[in-house]
Amino acid sequence: MINLEKKESIYFLTMDAGENRWNTTFVREFSKALDEVEKDDGPGALITTSSDPKFFSNGLDLDWIQSPSDFPERGDREVFGEEFMYLMGRIITLPIPTICAINGHAFGAGFMLALSHDVRIMREDRGFLCANEIQLGLKIPRPELALFRHKIPAHSFFETVQLSKRWTGPAALEAGIIQSISTIDNLAEITKLKAEELTPLATDRENFGTQKEMLYGENAAINLNHGPAHMLKNSKEFDV
Repeated sequence: MINLEKKESIYFLTMDAGENRWNTTFVREFSKALDEVEKDDGPGALITTSSDPKFFSNGLDLDWIQSPSDFPERGDREVFGEEFMYLMGRIITLPIPTICAINGHAFGAGFMLALSHDVRIMREDRGFLCANEIQLGLKIPRPELALFRHKIPAHSFFETVQLSKRWTGPAALEAGIIQSISTIDNLAEITKLKAEELTPLATDRENFGTQKEMLYGENAAINLNHGPAHMLKNSKEFDV
């Protein structure tokens, strides 16, 4: 489901559950991988990607959401929202650089996962980024809106959250949602080179993590009274 491998100072986290749809079991397995990352000290960087050739993460596990009793192995539906939001906030403030290799479609919760990383590199020829809650008849919770507002330039924000625009790699790059595009053949290598470049920034992990908290945590230094990490980790305090 979630595979974590460390090579020198780089952690490679690969989602390996097909479309990588989100349920409570998936959240907890992802969280366990982060536990391993945070046990270490010194320079490091995290690369997150998917083993599926078409999907990075296709959003919520809708079958389970609609009928959780039919899929007990996917976890407790009641705790999902809070645990998922907290995980996204945790990724935002991970005390090492994080790079997301978006190798396919990233919808809804998958788009959130991508945005929670420091750097996003997307394949240029296939896949969409899309916040599709409006299409599904759902409201976007305020903590999620805060995440999009902090990570997406203002001119692209409304199209993303209100109009459910589907962003291709080239369009997302032009809009400032991602930092780079690549062919699928070069995606892994380009992502690894970026991780190697950024790894030394986390020589002092406490300092690196503290700076992220200043940007995205409680009483954040930019834009809002609270940053998305604080709102995600304390989602019960913020109504829709």
